[in-house]
Amino acid sequence: MSETTEQRAGFVALIGEPNAGKSTLLNRMVGAKVSIVTHKVQTTRARIRGVAIEGDSQIVFVDTPGLFSPKRRLDRAMVAAAWSGVSDADVVVLMIEAHRGITKGVEAIVERLNDVGKGRTVALAINKIDRVDTEVLLGLAKELNERFEFAETFMISAEKGHGTKALREWLAGLMPVEPWLYPEDQIADLPMRMIAAEITREKLTLRLHQELPYQLTVETENWEERKDGSCKVDQLVYVMRDGHKGIVLGSRGETIKAVGKAAREELVEFLGRKVHLFIQVKVRPNWLEDSERYSEMGLNFKDGNE
Repeated sequence: MSETTEQRAGFVALIGEPNAGKSTLLNRMVGAKVSIVTHKVQTTRARIRGVAIEGDSQIVFVDTPGLFSPKRRLDRAMVAAAWSGVSDADVVVLMIEAHRGITKGVEAIVERLNDVGKGRTVALAINKIDRVDTEVLLGLAKELNERFEFAETFMISAEKGHGTKALREWLAGLMPVEPWLYPEDQIADLPMRMIAAEITREKLTLRLHQELPYQLTVETENWEERKDGSCKVDQLVYVMRDGHKGIVLGSRGETIKAVGKAAREELVEFLGRKVHLFIQVKVRPNWLEDSERYSEMGLNFKDGNE
């Protein structure tokens, strides 16, 4: 970066329905995987920040939990975290899926934006553009811009990278003039303990099916640096029922062994050093009502109150 130019830094909140592609876009912008990406909805629970550099600008992307109709305490806390991300951001990007169009969920978000988004710079990013024809895209963009005054509209494919460079360059120009918030080589502001827990939770989510992934949480209980440069990581998987514990462990412990192997390999790649990962599964029936579990996820327990 040239010493004669001014540094810029700011926050961009990515919002949208579950599975709109926010985590994929965050990882694309940062150039590394810092947020869980799976085929399942509601996998992002906390606000996850990824740091991208574009020219003289440092853009801190905030991947928020998907916005949906909350039914449980955890759901309500996740949705509150998402809207909190909007109020804290310099720029907001609403992501919608091209092939799904204006769903009831999108309508509800746009309606709320007409209140929360007033006076804010809000962009529209229509994702997964390769799934529909150009005419459909143009019609969708027109209708959404009639419902809310978006500062700019982008047609993108977060997975394939189409249109994402233009979006990042546009965002970089909007960042406030101020010193960078993070060191140049830092790509996320999550503690490694939480990143490690999220990696394991992703592997569990990919491996398991139906409702179970939403009934469990992963915590890094201990992180020990060793003299040989490696690290020892102890994790706990909390489930709500004995039956769930059996599913997570699998026959002869095969499921949790496979999950542990996949998580360890990704941690090794992420850290660039040897990792000793140990995972235990414990039954805690009321973990969804335990304030400590919410703190571990970066959520506010009180936000879950009805």
